[in-house]
Amino acid sequence: MRHVDFRRHRSPEPLVGLVEWFWSVRWDLRIGFVHRQQVLSHPAVNISLGNPPPPGEDPPPGPYAERCVVNGVTTELTTRTLYASGWNLAARTTVGGFGAWVDDVASCNERALPGHQVLPGLDDDLAVRAASLSNDQIVDLLGQRLLTLLEKRPPARIAQARDVAQIASAVEHDRSVTVVADLARLAGVSTRTLQRSFLSCAGLSPTAVIRRYRLVEAAELVRDGAPVDWAEVAARLGYSDQSHLTRDFTATLGQSPARYAAAVRAAVEH
Repeated sequence: MRHVDFRRHRSPEPLVGLVEWFWSVRWDLRIGFVHRQQVLSHPAVNISLGNPPPPGEDPPPGPYAERCVVNGVTTELTTRTLYASGWNLAARTTVGGFGAWVDDVASCNERALPGHQVLPGLDDDLAVRAASLSNDQIVDLLGQRLLTLLEKRPPARIAQARDVAQIASAVEHDRSVTVVADLARLAGVSTRTLQRSFLSCAGLSPTAVIRRYRLVEAAELVRDGAPVDWAEVAARLGYSDQSHLTRDFTATLGQSPARYAAAVRAAVEH
């Protein structure tokens, strides 16, 4: 059998605005087969249950125990490698949404932390319990645990996280937003207030969030495999010229758009 099943699940209604969605992957690959995927993540936090290998092109051989992990905001290109069999289900927060649960989101940036080190009750026993459940049941289990933790948080902090998430959503969907001043005007707050709120709840500056969304969009165009007019893309994404986009893309992903496209094509099962 050679099978990788990715799915997306709706967030429970009380978590909408803080959790974008839940996602799951289950895989069962024949011996010798590997599934690799390069990921340019959205600037969000993933709260994960399962037994996946750690990130990287050649992780140590498993099997891996079920565990609960908080994957902080990642600003670099990462490679996910799957082999043998396993499962993973995670809640992907909105940008800024994780600030409803913690006071210092940036402390988790670029890190994969044991869940219990970040939030009480997110321990490996939760993942062990989830291993025998269906995806829908795991969504209910993890969602209820997150709601229970949320009940202990200050309402003002939860409201701030929701506000940041709503503003960040405007960045994602409005391509005309390319600088912080545009976003501050759209949000009706000062640039300084916007900076503080984003750093506190999203773990990144508004500038970093804007840049990441524009790069994600560019990377998605590359992954489509069709010929790309990079000068037109640069103008549409708000870059001053094509070379600026290429420099930004290369600085973040470690390779030019052309090399990234080649790497994406090569990162398949073999």
